[in-house]
Amino acid sequence: MAELHFFTGTMDSGKSTLALQTNHNHAARGRAGRIFTAHDRAGEATLSSRLGLTHEAIEVQADFDFWRYVVDSLTRGGRIDYLVCDEAQFYTALQVEQLAKVVDELQVDVFAFGILTDFRTSLFPGSARLVELADRTHVLQVEALCWCGKRATHNARTEDGVMVLEGDVVVVGDVEGDVVVAPGPGAPGEPEVAYEVLCRQHHRRRLTAARARAVSLGVDPLPFG
Repeated sequence: MAELHFFTGTMDSGKSTLALQTNHNHAARGRAGRIFTAHDRAGEATLSSRLGLTHEAIEVQADFDFWRYVVDSLTRGGRIDYLVCDEAQFYTALQVEQLAKVVDELQVDVFAFGILTDFRTSLFPGSARLVELADRTHVLQVEALCWCGKRATHNARTEDGVMVLEGDVVVVGDVEGDVVVAPGPGAPGEPEVAYEVLCRQHHRRRLTAARARAVSLGVDPLPFG
């Protein structure tokens, strides 16, 4: 029986690497699949891992219909045994429902990969619907680490080095040092946007690696403030 799998973790926990490995494993056994992504750091229609691996993919726009795509492909004589869906947090709730229908009605396995919550600690709509509908939800065992060394559980956004909890949800970036840096300098007058992963304590206190260094805190700051 086909199943809908959801693999989740913070940024830098290896989701895209696992998506590529999943595709490799199934393709190596003669199964035919399709790879999808949305807003990947490497650009449109590309699934990329921070380890440097890449693969061509189908870009999922807001109006993309997974059910129609699979049905049309099968009707034209194509073969689809599984779908690999990266950056699934950016999918709409309707698109996740379409994936569930593909599993149930067409017996096509779906492997979805995505971040659970945004920089405001709110569930992404696509991820929330995946948690509600998935046959299996897997939390990745490769743990991203906060600057203090504890397990990172939250994704933080900074603007000009200051952590923020408001703004557009989708700003694509890549890893550079401690943080995920949005590409390009942006328009004149716009802040430089970056990301990093933090433990809950330091996300709650808005204590990023840069701020911790600035105030000369060690890895075990005092539990107040």
